[in-house]
Amino acid sequence: MTSSATPSRKALSKIASNRLQKEVVEWQVNPPAGFKHKVTDNIQRWIIDVVGAAGTLYANETYQLQVDFAEHYPMEAPQVIFIPPAPLHPHIYSNGHICLDILYDSWSPAMTVSSICVSILSMLSSSTTKQRPIDNDRYIKNCKNGKSPKETRWWFHDDKI
Repeated sequence: MTSSATPSRKALSKIASNRLQKEVVEWQVNPPAGFKHKVTDNIQRWIIDVVGAAGTLYANETYQLQVDFAEHYPMEAPQVIFIPPAPLHPHIYSNGHICLDILYDSWSPAMTVSSICVSILSMLSSSTTKQRPIDNDRYIKNCKNGKSPKETRWWFHDDKI
C-alpha cells in the first residue's frame, strides 16, 4: 500500500541521482539500526521498514516509511510519510504525515535518508504516550485528495517528544 500523497514525479537531476546512488551503497554497507530498505528498481521512492527500539513504547513494533525524492534532492527535502497504519504518536497523523522540523523548515542538504531515519526513531523512542495529535481529525479532513505534507504550514512548538 502506498500513500495517495504522491508528489509530482519529475525525473531526478543528475546531482540527485548520483547522491541517491551513493546513499544506497552507504545504506548497504552501514544501515541505521532498526531500519531495512526494501530495494526496488525505483530509486525515487524508497520503502523502509522501521522497528521500534527496545525499551520504548514501540519496542518490536514494525512500521513502514515511504520516502519520495524530489527532482532537486538533496537541495530539497524528500517527502517522508508512514504508510498507514502509522504509529500512534503525538506528532504522527493517522494518514502517515509526520510533524518533524527536519522534513520541512530545518532541512539541510547535508542530511541523508539514514539521518532522517535516526531522527524519526529518536522521536518515536522519546514518546511517553501513544496517542494521535490533538488536531488529527481536523488535519485529516483538510488533507483530502492526496495533499502532500509538504503543503502543510507546520507549527513546531513541542520539542519534548
